Amino acid sequence: MSREFKNKVREQFGRAADGYIHDKGFATGDDLEIMVRLLKPMPDDNMLDVACGGGHTALRFSPLVRSVVASDLTMVMLKKAQEHVSEEGGVDNVTFREADAEDLPFPAGAFTLLTCRVAPHHFPDVPRALSEFHRVLRRGGRMSIVDTLLPEDPEIAEWYQTMEQMRDPTHIQAYTEATWSEMVQEAGFILHETAITSKTHDFPTWAKRAGLNRDSVAQLNKFFVDAPDKVQDFFQIETFAGEVEAYTDRKLLIYASRPPKK
Repeated sequence: MSREFKNKVREQFGRAADGYIHDKGFATGDDLEIMVRLLKPMPDDNMLDVACGGGHTALRFSPLVRSVVASDLTMVMLKKAQEHVSEEGGVDNVTFREADAEDLPFPAGAFTLLTCRVAPHHFPDVPRALSEFHRVLRRGGRMSIVDTLLPEDPEIAEWYQTMEQMRDPTHIQAYTEATWSEMVQEAGFILHETAITSKTHDFPTWAKRAGLNRDSVAQLNKFFVDAPDKVQDFFQIETFAGEVEAYTDRKLLIYASRPPKK
């Protein structure tokens, strides 16, 4: 990850930290509960939550494991997440660490569980991040990743990529399920299961969280309104009097593990 881009990410998410902390879509969700079900956290697990954002995943898992390290590239986000977890009370096994997902500052085999939720589309080098995930996981360790799913249809996928980059310049690339499956297995993981969930976004809240000014919001709104019919249908875009109210995208959840010792 280049230093220039890394600083852009820190700036973007530093500004947006409060929005992520208080966003109900990150605090809860079907994807989070599926992660818990598939990973089957145990009281002796040591967990790493990569790109922890507001700390919601760490908070959900903390009562179920021995310890959680919540890591993020953005120090402002980490501080906000730490405040959020502290405010919840009764949580004493979560620590916070500044870390680049593509160069994790942890020893090999340090964790038995690893999560990364709705973040990899910001990573310039996902295969490198997956290699790091594999390194820091103990043999037999379990991993779950959630990220926005790139549509299979090329026209819809191109619209989606353009839209995300209009909203957030730190968006790099979303991937299809097939591409994700290939990358995970090429990194040395055993792919056990995938699941697809839907997430509906309140458009004004979603746009505001990215820190867009009024003109940028208006341009993004027009881009939605002018989208081809099949894009409108795919994302279930809801409008009223020319204003976008909501849209729904899909998240891909991956459950995999590092092979055990032979």
